[in-house]
Amino acid sequence: MSEHRDLVDPSLEEQLVSACRTAVGDSLRSIVYFTPDEYEQVYLRSDLEADADLSRWVEHEAVGFRAQTAYEGSELGEYQYTLRVFENGFVTRVVKGDHGVFITTDGITVDRSKEVTRAVGSTLG
Repeated sequence: MSEHRDLVDPSLEEQLVSACRTAVGDSLRSIVYFTPDEYEQVYLRSDLEADADLSRWVEHEAVGFRAQTAYEGSELGEYQYTLRVFENGFVTRVVKGDHGVFITTDGITVDRSKEVTRAVGSTLG
């Protein structure tokens, strides 16, 4: 898994940032776009340091590509997204086809997580 600058088209990057900021507001911490092989951090809130080891995060979140098919035919319906809860924040992962996004936030409600998921999902197509 390698970081790749300019992986994301500037138009898509702008749409992702806009969709996430609209859905979660100032609690948005970061946005990372990823594929099975590469990733790019497309947003980092200005009060945060850019020293996180994203490759480990992306490797873990890339399991979302398998989750798309792992639950096929489930009585629960189609897999939609993953919300992870941490002591000091949240991670929401959305995967569509061969690309995905995970966002980190300070705080998020279930309703807001659904909003950001729908917004990111429609942006990814």
